[in-house]
Amino acid sequence: MADEDDDIILSELDDEELVQQMHDDLYDGLKDEIEEAVGILLERGWTPYEVLTQALVSGMTIVGNDFRDGILFVPEVLLAANAMKAGMSILKPLLAETGAPRMGKMVIGTVKGDIHDIGKNLVAMMMEGAGFEIVDLGINNPVETYLEAIEREGADILGMSALLTTTMPYMKVVIDTMKEQGLRDKYIVLVGGAPLNEEFGRAIGADAYCRDAAVAVETAKSLIARRHNQTV
Repeated sequence: MADEDDDIILSELDDEELVQQMHDDLYDGLKDEIEEAVGILLERGWTPYEVLTQALVSGMTIVGNDFRDGILFVPEVLLAANAMKAGMSILKPLLAETGAPRMGKMVIGTVKGDIHDIGKNLVAMMMEGAGFEIVDLGINNPVETYLEAIEREGADILGMSALLTTTMPYMKVVIDTMKEQGLRDKYIVLVGGAPLNEEFGRAIGADAYCRDAAVAVETAKSLIARRHNQTV
């Protein structure tokens, strides 16, 4: 797809064509083109929120669906997510200024004893691509780091990742500590990682187990929507 785009001059496309082109460029992981197109739409009077939702988030939804369906794989999704990030870096300060609505805020990190982060990074990027604000704690996080971060950041969601069977049980330590401190009901807790499954997620008291980044986005959206409906 990228070869066909070489002779396309983005500024000559009308808005609808440009958004469609952005979807294609996101799919192909073309970072420079996304940055240029975001700039063009802003110059044309689009609000940062419109660019985010109509061009970037809708484009990453296509990527997420094809990842879920096995059409795209992790390397391609990482490229798309990096292109999305390039566009987001332009929009972030503008969104903050305009007080645009956000989907929610997620604190995410790999648990104590575990230094694997590719899956966690992919979830973080896809969640950001869906319009969530992300605070990434990185790897090897003890319970104190998680709890301090969710309270400090005013998070809606805590995401924990583990790739080792030996570090999986630490997720329960975090959730149990949240219960002891009366914090559990304030947050949605999502867990993921290769050795986990739905049964384990239920057993440790998480709201959901997410088998991959696309599922994490769908699950987070649906749980946030449910929570909003309950508090209206």
